Amino acid sequence: MGKLKIITTPLEGLYVVETEPFMDHRGIWARIFCENELREILQNRHIVNINLSKTSEQGTVRGMHYQLPPMAEMKLIRCTGGRIFDVAVDLRKNSPTYLHWHGEELSGESMKMFVIPEGFAHGFQALTDNIEMIYLHTEFYSQELERGVRYNDPAIGIQWPLKPTNLSERDQKHPMISNEDAEITITGNKNDTIHK
Repeated sequence: MGKLKIITTPLEGLYVVETEPFMDHRGIWARIFCENELREILQNRHIVNINLSKTSEQGTVRGMHYQLPPMAEMKLIRCTGGRIFDVAVDLRKNSPTYLHWHGEELSGESMKMFVIPEGFAHGFQALTDNIEMIYLHTEFYSQELERGVRYNDPAIGIQWPLKPTNLSERDQKHPMISNEDAEITITGNKNDTIHK
């Protein structure tokens, strides 16, 4: 009852997890996280932080965010209300899919979870008004080590379903990948060094 099914994506280390809910005349019951069932993905990681995010306007884009080592983190993302287009970008310079992106539509109805490992930037677009998301993190937040890349960087070429709107000032000013001063991680390991 309520099993979690792990599905691979074209980008190594990036997963979608499907939830099999139990349904009867009363409604549904579903598991949203189980360390045992996700051991293959988590390995020796543990969830240390759980956050709630709400976005009111359709079209809003938040991202693309990541943290530098040694605070690089895996994020497990669920949309619990409304619909979003959730995106991960591979920033691991040694990866054959460096600068490739993968997007998944998440919603409260689909009950999918997007698992984004260290070395990826993450962002999303609200496809409906009043979306709600749950983030599970394997590392604590570090303002000093938080970074981002531009949501519309042509070197990445994310195809947002709607015209991006309502971006924060910070997200509009993230560096372009082509900017030689941009700091990005070179692999997914939280202990890796940073190249500039």
